[in-house]
Amino acid sequence: MLVSGGGTGGHIFPAVSIANAVKEKCPDAEILFVGAEDRMEMEKVPAAGYKIVGLPISGFSRSHLWKNFRVLFRLFKSLRKARSIVKTFHPDIAVGVGGYASGPTLWAAARQGVPTLIQEQNSYAGVTNKLLASKAVKICVAYENMERFFPKERIVLTGNPVRQSLQEATCTREEAIGFFGLDPEKKTILVVGGSLGARTLNLSVIAALDRIPGDEVQLIWQSGAYYEATVKAALAGKNYPHVVQMPFIARMDMAYKAADLVISRAGAGSISELCLLGKAAILVPSPKVAEDHQTKNAMALSEKGAALLIPDREAENRLIDTAIENVQNEALLAKMQERILQLAQRDSAARIADIILGIVAERKSK
Repeated sequence: MLVSGGGTGGHIFPAVSIANAVKEKCPDAEILFVGAEDRMEMEKVPAAGYKIVGLPISGFSRSHLWKNFRVLFRLFKSLRKARSIVKTFHPDIAVGVGGYASGPTLWAAARQGVPTLIQEQNSYAGVTNKLLASKAVKICVAYENMERFFPKERIVLTGNPVRQSLQEATCTREEAIGFFGLDPEKKTILVVGGSLGARTLNLSVIAALDRIPGDEVQLIWQSGAYYEATVKAALAGKNYPHVVQMPFIARMDMAYKAADLVISRAGAGSISELCLLGKAAILVPSPKVAEDHQTKNAMALSEKGAALLIPDREAENRLIDTAIENVQNEALLAKMQERILQLAQRDSAARIADIILGIVAERKSK
């Protein structure tokens, strides 16, 4: 099996979860990942125990159009390398989870007669997946009404796989609060900006640090390594015992368990985790994503009363104040928790693995 995709944790963690589920059901399965050179999957996938090959591909630049000549050259090289990978590895199926490398890999696989499966994580399908869908045997989706983008007869509603460590977590709230050295009597807000960090979320926290009522509310703040210098400069010489800041949270199971309210971007992976764990959340969609898909993801929850949505342009002025107000509103938290749980799709990786193995079995029986 070829598995292609990456770029961010939101693509990598589901891909690894699917691979693990296939391995669990079929221990002899050979799995090769295809990612983009110099992206985080080249480090994360081997750490999870899988081989990976990199393509020299990168995304198109919307702000510097002249750079796209180099992007097109890299795309051509990636297509050639993807064809070679498929020809050498002889996969029974190719699975795409999104990210730069998925396009060339699944295109090359389909051209050589290899069945393909797409896992579309967002509520608004990206251009690459819409193009690849014409050749895909199955399209696994996380939201309803995706027949707007894909052939209805090939769509399967599976949800997005999430990190296994979150699904298997057994820690209690008391243990989680103790892990971060916080006060169990106070309300806890978790600010999480994803694997790369989120500038707007960080600036929003920095702007509101002096307004957080430390006797009532405490903060777990994952700022991202990219913004560490900015954040450390803002905290220099100040004492906020109710704020625990770190660039990366290794124990996200503990962080989620400790949180009464989560502030997050609206990437597909983050939303799937929030749904599965039933966490009340304020979503701040990133404006710098293709087709503005994070806003559409967030609206799918906010329109059902399952989360609050604050636009990126408004966040710095009112995000933290809104969080402080709502984290102490027990009725609202309970309502959001109930409604977001109703949107959860469980055992997504196992269900996708069953579909993959079914396609392979059918192919081999012909």
